Amino acid sequence: MVGVAVNLLGLRVFIVCIGLVGNVFLILAIIQTKFTRLKSFELFLLGLAAANLEEILIMTAFDVVVLQTSSAAVGTWSCRSLKFLTKFGEIASILFTVLISVFRQQKLRDADKRANHPIYLDSIRSAWMASGACVLFAALLSLPVFIIVAEGPAGNATGNATAMGNATAMGNGSGCLPDFFQCSEDHCPAINGVYKYLFLLLCNMLPLAVVTVTGCLIIAVLLGHRSKVRPASIGRRGRGSSLHRSTVAVLAAMGLFQLDWTLYLILQLTIIPTDWNFWAEAEFLISFSYTSISPYVYGMGNNLFSLRNFRKK
Repeated sequence: MVGVAVNLLGLRVFIVCIGLVGNVFLILAIIQTKFTRLKSFELFLLGLAAANLEEILIMTAFDVVVLQTSSAAVGTWSCRSLKFLTKFGEIASILFTVLISVFRQQKLRDADKRANHPIYLDSIRSAWMASGACVLFAALLSLPVFIIVAEGPAGNATGNATAMGNATAMGNGSGCLPDFFQCSEDHCPAINGVYKYLFLLLCNMLPLAVVTVTGCLIIAVLLGHRSKVRPASIGRRGRGSSLHRSTVAVLAAMGLFQLDWTLYLILQLTIIPTDWNFWAEAEFLISFSYTSISPYVYGMGNNLFSLRNFRKK
């Protein structure tokens, strides 16, 4: 059991390092282009990378400050603030992914008929407004963290801590549990359940539906263009191939998003955290796999991780 815990800790550290490097490089690669020349898609990628990076840093701080020290030493507001910032980064990452998928689908829809006419989100002002809406919505959906009851009676704290794989840190009975919805079966206020299912609906089910629909529409457009555009696109081969590569990268990231958050939904709806010792690790691996891998998918698909960019930097 100790060996498994050590291996899981090593895996967590590896994923965190991969995520930090990928998101920092993506931000630096985008910032290289001056903000006056920043395009809408790059702005959305910048927002996604910033949200991913914030979530990784805060979750790491949560592990170090709360789980590796006595949770009794962590004040209630400090605990809730860390939870708020973690949830904020997670939701913002999800919303920016939805925004990227919608933007790319709108760009491809009726592209031949629209010619060079821009869509609404091509305007950098509209892109900033959409990004601001994502940030505001993420903050609003994270605020209930400050009012939900984060733990059950003191007698159940030790059992809950063991289920999270952190009995040493939580065994003191006060507990600052990293699970945002967890409470004991004997003492679980209604507001916890309301927030859990509202969160799953607005931040998981609805985004999954949007990403799935837009992904299907993008694939349909690509398949349609494959047979029609080839003769006419000889003169625009470079531009068309770069757009195609970028679109494939968006689809790959969307597929990773669907896989991760579908699995997260299944676990949340079918498993009781107190009955599974590795719930915290499973939740971490699911949410952080997208956060850590997606910047590489977007960066390589949009030539942001090219050797030329690194040499310039």
